[in-house]
Amino acid sequence: MARTALIVGNWKMHGTSAGKAGLDGLALVGALLAKLRDGPPPRCDLLVCPPATLLARVADLARGSAIAIGGQDCHAKADGPHTGDVSAEMLADAGCRFVIVGHSERRSDHGETDPLVRAKAEAAHRAGLVAIVCVGETEAERLAGKAAEVVGRQLAGSLPAGADPSNTVVAYEPVWAIGTGRTPTAKDIAAMHGLVRKTLAGRGANLADMRILYGGSVKASNAAEILGIGDVDGALVGGASLKADEFWAVAQACR
Repeated sequence: MARTALIVGNWKMHGTSAGKAGLDGLALVGALLAKLRDGPPPRCDLLVCPPATLLARVADLARGSAIAIGGQDCHAKADGPHTGDVSAEMLADAGCRFVIVGHSERRSDHGETDPLVRAKAEAAHRAGLVAIVCVGETEAERLAGKAAEVVGRQLAGSLPAGADPSNTVVAYEPVWAIGTGRTPTAKDIAAMHGLVRKTLAGRGANLADMRILYGGSVKASNAAEILGIGDVDGALVGGASLKADEFWAVAQACR
């Protein structure tokens, strides 16, 4: 089965409305829409994941375009007394089609466990969203030769029983490469993506067709090499997604 590449821009905690401090998130999506109009279109699906405060406005701007909108996290419950949290249903109501769950920054900063990530992915499915389930090892785990063990355990614990290629994407992000400017070798990326593909296939034949993204210091200068690696079906882009030209160049690197 042919898999269409997916390029995801994770804005993290960046972006305000026009005229406010920091990154102008509305201008950023406007610049991407202009590039889509001017063409040529990239050979991939495009997704941007702004902060929750901008989701509805970015979704309004992107409506009818080739840019999909996603959330950066969701609560496992549909509603309730959970101050400060956002449910998957709320994300869908704001115009989202995707949501990232289990990002390493959520796992480390908020102590999120595999069972919690699985519950959030189930919540995404409940709300009709595609869950982007993140997995990846720390530098200490890689140096100890445990990268495959850690990623295999995270996959086993984080993917819901109902996960399939239509409702779930896996993102492999070595934690030590996120925001550091460092990337694994092409050989290492190929090996880890091959492991993820084999693990998915072991859970059911159709899961072998699930898209597997690479994340961790992806930028215009290395995107073509990374996206050309076997079993890499796209990228989860952090810092480079905050500049329209850089993010567009990553998308254009899809073959």
